[in-house]
Amino acid sequence: MSTTEITVVGNVVTSPSRVRTQSGTVTNFRVASTERRWDSTAQGFVDGATFFVDVECWNELSGNVSHSVSKGDPVIVRGTLRTDEWENDTGRHSRPRVRARTVGFDLSKGTAEFRKTRRTAAAPPPAEPVDEAADGRDYPEPVQPLYEVDPDSSAAGAALDALPEPALH
Repeated sequence: MSTTEITVVGNVVTSPSRVRTQSGTVTNFRVASTERRWDSTAQGFVDGATFFVDVECWNELSGNVSHSVSKGDPVIVRGTLRTDEWENDTGRHSRPRVRARTVGFDLSKGTAEFRKTRRTAAAPPPAEPVDEAADGRDYPEPVQPLYEVDPDSSAAGAALDALPEPALH
């Protein structure tokens, strides 16, 4: 069976919510992607249709997304597309959902800082779903930075010069 891979570029429209299930930890949020096109009559760009999609992130990605992504953030989501279907007293319904493999910020809209997380031994999932919104932490403190610069030392300028240059192209 083949899967439908998709990349969605848009904005987070619901605050990510994270729960633990017997299958693992999952974070869910919704993304809106609005078409932008040139209108020769208006001599400018205009907004077209908006595509809304639910996103689910599992396990390690779940923790990272719940600690990093907020409502309103511009994101790029890559994963597998599927359609959730259900029926109730108002009829049959369906909604697209992406099971994310990666989630990142759209850096054409702003800047971001990246902190690599330490991997910890996996604990067995709890028997009942647990809402982690109250605690909000998935990893033991403290998070280790990739590098540190002492701003008070005379070598601080040299240390900053030694950092890798950002990509220009």
